[in-house]
Amino acid sequence: MQPTSNRCLRCFRPHPLCFCDCITQIEHRTSVVILQHRRERFHPFNTARIVSESLQQCQLLVAYNDELAQQFETLTLHDDVGLLYPGPHSELLSELPPPRRPSQLVVLDGTWHQAKTLYRDIPRLHELPQYRLAPTSPGRYRIRREPNEHALSTLEATVAALMDLEPENEALAGLTKVFDRMIGDQLRETTTNWRQNSRRRRGSANVPRILTGDLKNIVVAYGERESGLPRPIYWNAMRLGNGERFACAIESDAFEDDQLMHHLRLDRHVVKNAVSMDEFCKRWRAFVRTGDRIALQHHGTADLLRSVGADFVPKVILKSINVPASIKKKNPTQSSPEGSRAQERLQTAVDYVYRLNAMYRDSASPIVIPD
Repeated sequence: MQPTSNRCLRCFRPHPLCFCDCITQIEHRTSVVILQHRRERFHPFNTARIVSESLQQCQLLVAYNDELAQQFETLTLHDDVGLLYPGPHSELLSELPPPRRPSQLVVLDGTWHQAKTLYRDIPRLHELPQYRLAPTSPGRYRIRREPNEHALSTLEATVAALMDLEPENEALAGLTKVFDRMIGDQLRETTTNWRQNSRRRRGSANVPRILTGDLKNIVVAYGERESGLPRPIYWNAMRLGNGERFACAIESDAFEDDQLMHHLRLDRHVVKNAVSMDEFCKRWRAFVRTGDRIALQHHGTADLLRSVGADFVPKVILKSINVPASIKKKNPTQSSPEGSRAQERLQTAVDYVYRLNAMYRDSASPIVIPD
């Protein structure tokens, strides 16, 4: 009998690329609950489907966020359930002793933005202890864009988590074989893909297109962090389109350290007006706009926003841009602004963006990465 659809109704891949014959049932101790964003349900490269078909103890819930919140509210969970989510107070799964390892894990499935909206809109998730991973190698999801090289697909994250919880379970590695099969089949069917970017020359400039045109939607930002903790204690930013400024100190015991205050060169008046983390997030959300891009010098600075759930708009990491050293180097004739270290470093980043824009504005010579 001929199939009634050109896609497999189990994996939703085209029949020639169906990988269902590779899926086998895997025994494991840790129960898994996957909350999937509605938009991912029929995505042909969604890996949560592989996980749910392969794990014997896996429940996949799919709905719009408000419906999903209602379903999850009535779901019976284990007493020691945990959420796989890189929040500011999350613990490394790999460092948990056996008695503290959760017997049930909740996983959010979707893009990074979708996962954040799931966490925001499902109140019960906020009550769960949070656990995170520490990837030591880049993700292997070469057919979908990830926010950074160490970002993992839902399948990779689930397998890594289960291996941390059940290190003796060798069968879990079988899940990655199905994953690799899906990716390999897809890459063989396409002549190009964004990761290969065969047009790019080694050593050529990879200036993001958003920095080569009108800078009205570029917000350059820099933040100071609390020693030993990935959370911001001071954040400042500048909107290049109109020069609008943002500056906010966040309540922290670190401000009692005179040595740190001297290092940061923060005015005591600024610290006196420090606000709670929730208020900071509220103000930062009000400052950024739809269509903005946040330009930051380092991934570490970007992590400060991510750690407190305040990365509301896409980011551009300036250090990752490959351009001649003469463009990166600060002009020695420019004097550093008086004020805090954060203001000085913000101005350095602003100057760098302007230099990039002046050098590559609307130019066809560099090879730019897609936005």
